[in-house]
Amino acid sequence: MNTLLVKLIVVGKMKDRHLAAKCDEFIKRLVAYAKLDIVELKDSTVQDEAARMLKLFDPGKDFVLVMSEEGRLFTSVEFAARLGGAGRRIVIIIGGPYGLDEKIKSSASCLVSLSPMTFTHELARLLVLEQLYRAGAILNNSGYHH
Repeated sequence: MNTLLVKLIVVGKMKDRHLAAKCDEFIKRLVAYAKLDIVELKDSTVQDEAARMLKLFDPGKDFVLVMSEEGRLFTSVEFAARLGGAGRRIVIIIGGPYGLDEKIKSSASCLVSLSPMTFTHELARLLVLEQLYRAGAILNNSGYHH
């Protein structure tokens, strides 16, 4: 079984209880495929958020995926392959309402776009968690991904 080691760094708390419940569902499912650590940072200035984020990972050791609308689009199978081939801890960063400081984007192993559209950080978190679960299922030949 392929087990992923993932740290998810997000700005802001989940305020929408329906989205939070869906996130919790995927977090529970992810136990089968990943060791997941979620770090929520309080909303602040983009620069302050970046300073706090940079203390939470090592770009030289970690495989850092930064969610950004200008990033690369992946299919679910491509995303799973990228995660499965990381060979080290995966750090995924989702910014807040004002985006991410350039220091964070430049520290990324890869910029990833969920869509050319912009989503709230809460919806982005749900999409990332679902894709992490899907990636685990793909890497472990489970039936979730058809």
